Amino acid sequence: MTEWEMRAEQRRMLGHGALIMLVAFAAGIGLLVSLLGGIELIPGHIVAVPIFGATDGWRIAHLGGLTNGMLVWLVALCLPVLQGGAKFTRTLGWMLIGTGWANTLFYWAALLSPNEALSFGPNRFGAANWASIVGLLPALLFVAVVIAALVMIARQAFAVPAKS
Repeated sequence: MTEWEMRAEQRRMLGHGALIMLVAFAAGIGLLVSLLGGIELIPGHIVAVPIFGATDGWRIAHLGGLTNGMLVWLVALCLPVLQGGAKFTRTLGWMLIGTGWANTLFYWAALLSPNEALSFGPNRFGAANWASIVGLLPALLFVAVVIAALVMIARQAFAVPAKS
């Protein structure tokens, strides 16, 4: 893999990580509105704004999204050290980007799902709806993908480098 190709992959991952974190900061606004029950336009005067989802869900969407975006960034910055080659680097990039977006979708779908998108049917939190499926299906798929990605990273990190 050329240095230019490596940099292009890193830029792609950094860009997606930034977008994932931008969505997470939007969830931070949702968290603020949920905590206050509205928006403070004038100090001491909160204008009531109804918002969907529980406060804990907004907190998770905010912090989880930030963490996922940082994970994509961290792996992007580690790519040169791993020296994995073109296929390894591109595959790992898409695996981490997909994980970040799948988890982001899950957090937001959980805000719209009575059962917190934790199951395809009803559970102790409530009934299932379309958001349960939309949030849970990609999240479950990418649990396996991120495990595979972490195994790839570990194997490559512990590989004995070829002598020049």
